[in-house]
Amino acid sequence: MPTYYRTGRFRRDWSRLTETKKEHLRDARNNLVDDLKEMEAGRRSSFRRSLGVKGVQGAPGVFEMRWAGDGRATFSWGEEKLPGHRHIIWRRCGGHEIFDRP
Repeated sequence: MPTYYRTGRFRRDWSRLTETKKEHLRDARNNLVDDLKEMEAGRRSSFRRSLGVKGVQGAPGVFEMRWAGDGRATFSWGEEKLPGHRHIIWRRCGGHEIFDRP
């Protein structure tokens, strides 16, 4: 099971989202975590296309995930907390404005 950490910036971004946007982000996050579990078990080789996971241009080691038309979240990988399980560092969430400082 992947572990995670939410940065202070992510928590501030989160507090500004509407309840509907929070629900969409939770759903996408659950899909990402489900995909990671499947990858760890060797049953999946990549994230589902609907998440649009890709590297953030100009920010090495930072990735973005799509959760709505203009909804994005950025994350990076941290040091494993549980052997064999990815550690997700949630960095930002919101619209495209988060890419100014991903």
